[in-house]
Amino acid sequence: MMTSPDSTGTVPVTALTGLSAFPLTPLKDGQLDQTAFIGLVQRLVAAGVDSITVLGSTGSYMYLDRAERERVIRLAVQHAAGIPVLAGVGAMRTEHVLAHIDDARAAGAAGVLLAPVGYQRLDDDEVFELFRAATGRSELPVVVYDNPSTTHFTFSNQLYGRIGQLPGIISIKIPGVPEDPDQGRAYVAAIRAVLPEHVGIGVSGDAFGAAGLIAGCDTWFTAVGGTIPVPMLGITRAVQAGEPAKALALSEDLQPLWELIGQCGSLRVSAAIAERQGLAAPDCLPLPVQGLKPDQRAQLALMLVRLGLASL
Repeated sequence: MMTSPDSTGTVPVTALTGLSAFPLTPLKDGQLDQTAFIGLVQRLVAAGVDSITVLGSTGSYMYLDRAERERVIRLAVQHAAGIPVLAGVGAMRTEHVLAHIDDARAAGAAGVLLAPVGYQRLDDDEVFELFRAATGRSELPVVVYDNPSTTHFTFSNQLYGRIGQLPGIISIKIPGVPEDPDQGRAYVAAIRAVLPEHVGIGVSGDAFGAAGLIAGCDTWFTAVGGTIPVPMLGITRAVQAGEPAKALALSEDLQPLWELIGQCGSLRVSAAIAERQGLAAPDCLPLPVQGLKPDQRAQLALMLVRLGLASL
């Protein structure tokens, strides 16, 4: 669902559902590889994803300066063929977050994704004030980005509820759900109970995608799906079609990929896939982050062939 464009041409989203893919921000010789990035966005458009979220953790947002981030958003919007583009705006200082929100709005983003990153450990009140400042900045919808593995901040349901009451909050991106179906549904229901009706719930952590959607999440925020979206779309569409067993079977088929992501991280695995398939130049990650080791790349190559993903 979408509203009418505002005076800047931005079309804010009013609801998030389905599959939101997180593409890499590939580098070449330390600079944004615009050709490769555009190609990744166009792949997502061709696959038919429901939204595109740039500058998430897979998009290396914390390694990019303001001008680089703004360029990424503009390129994504220009090549998204009308698919809503959300943009990560997390930063250490609130002033910088607000500046990134301004840039996202000017570039035509449909919404923003905000993680409470910090060098100093933040408390609940500090995080709440961050989101209050962000939602007061513009009319762009805000997705709450709960990613404790990178931010080292853990949300409580109580804090979800406080932040969800702020105007402009559109979704809470949670880091996973219990694998047991009954426990998963109860987990999601407990979060939904503290949120206003219009605030959705999205699941992240690719191994949890099928279980999260089946448990009642509205959206799957997928990392590796930003590089190989087709399998993730298959899982998502199966759930939407009322075929949870099919979705779980498709996810189970990808278990070797989930295990490698668990060992090495979705950023490194996504980059290795993109590099192997010629979608990004070698060593496309921002230093000091390095890609997979040679033995891990060999393991990934064999895995992609066995899973039928080598040419996707």
